[in-house]
Amino acid sequence: MSRITTTFANLKSNNKTGLVTFITAGDPGPDATVPLMHALVEGGADILELGVPFSDPMAEGPVIQRACERALKFNVGIHDVFGYVRQFRVTNQTTPVVLMGYANPIERIGSAAFIAAAQAAGADGAIVVDYPPEECEEFGAAMREAGLDLIFLLAPTSTEERIAQVAKVGGGFSYYVSLKGVTGAGNIDTEQVAERLAAIRQHVKLPIGVGFGIRDGATAKAVAKVADAVVIGSRIIQEIENAPEGGAVDAVRSFTAGIRAALDA
Repeated sequence: MSRITTTFANLKSNNKTGLVTFITAGDPGPDATVPLMHALVEGGADILELGVPFSDPMAEGPVIQRACERALKFNVGIHDVFGYVRQFRVTNQTTPVVLMGYANPIERIGSAAFIAAAQAAGADGAIVVDYPPEECEEFGAAMREAGLDLIFLLAPTSTEERIAQVAKVGGGFSYYVSLKGVTGAGNIDTEQVAERLAAIRQHVKLPIGVGFGIRDGATAKAVAKVADAVVIGSRIIQEIENAPEGGAVDAVRSFTAGIRAALDA
């Protein structure tokens, strides 16, 4: 089993909801990424999403856009991201790491090179926001052959056909976007999320993580009643932004621990 599959199996056996956390590689600076990854795990994160900086992150709200801009000022690119994963794996061989980003950096180096480098670095999967599942059967098969999970987004507007295609091609878990819009925007309607997840589960047998708009322990706990995992990104980036100089690691660890406590309460 992949690390992601193993993680969700362990969570289920312990009757726990997973916590998936996102940071942008290279933000607030190149030397901060690996310490932040470890801080997230120490705070209770079960799966890490590591964002690949990109100039046009179309699904992201202003918070993650700013994180990308900060990282790009240091010229942090996809090969640096592979390096951060390798460094993380020196002392952590168990926590899944999912690379999250957009097609352009992958297309630039080639999908085969991306898969080989991700596998060699110790990554566990990828979310490529602008890769539609209908066009990903070959890429998904190559990912599976390398032991990597290709994870897809599903939205409130996803059709039954799209959901069925994600069920066919996707691996690891499915990521349900709880809001119409970009990351970090709006308030979640948990009743609507519950209804949509019930419909999605008719096709998708993978665990389902819910993200976009989860900002605090109360919201995370409410979503956890119907989801296999909650996904938090923009709120963590805000902790990094608002931390005093040199304090981002402690701030992120403390915030993550608060979410973990709310989920476990």
